[in-house]
Amino acid sequence: MGAGMKDNKQIKMLLWDVDGTLLDFLAAERVAIRACFEKFGFGECSDEMLAEYSEINRKYWKMLERGEMTKHEILVGRFHEFFGKHGIDATVAEDFNSEYQIRLGDTIVFHENALETVRELRDRFIQCAVTNGTKIAQDKKLKASGLADIFDYVFISEEVGFEKPAREFFDVVAERTGVDMDEAMIIGDSLTSDMKGGNNGGIITCWYNPEGLDAPDDLRIDYDIRKLGELVEILG
Repeated sequence: MGAGMKDNKQIKMLLWDVDGTLLDFLAAERVAIRACFEKFGFGECSDEMLAEYSEINRKYWKMLERGEMTKHEILVGRFHEFFGKHGIDATVAEDFNSEYQIRLGDTIVFHENALETVRELRDRFIQCAVTNGTKIAQDKKLKASGLADIFDYVFISEEVGFEKPAREFFDVVAERTGVDMDEAMIIGDSLTSDMKGGNNGGIITCWYNPEGLDAPDDLRIDYDIRKLGELVEILG
């Protein structure tokens, strides 16, 4: 936990990141990439190739968060770069990405106590999904996981018109929910998207940090948790 936090009693709303926080994104990524490799006749996608793709993918999403590329540019660009490293025809990157978005919603793996925590907090707080993931993938994941039936609101950047960590993303959340952002807490695994977004939006921040990494000095992190179940105790 951090120091000098605001009074928990003022929190009315929880803003949940989805991929990497509630759901194990890497598990879904592995299955989706391999299914697409098979469909497009690319042969086997090895563990080493998957790790390489994951690194490329993270690099492109950070460029999106910094406003350096559009959503479409990063979605297709990551596959252009990955395919180029392995002699795969990069002209299929667009079609490959379209299929990949659909397949991403096929694998639902919750992080430990994620679903139980959201359910336990259901009647005490307004709960929202706040995600930069694509609408086609997120709609499918939220429905298949049952989270769509629990969340009061779902905010997908494609529909909001802004990406986390932009302040404008959270301005839309405040407008639609009628809750001031100083009465909200954001829970997420990403420093550059969720925690920075919380700082930009004046939101109480809770970093889901299962690996116990050191927090950077340039971000305000109010709570630092290893397990999502800790949130129930924090919120009293």
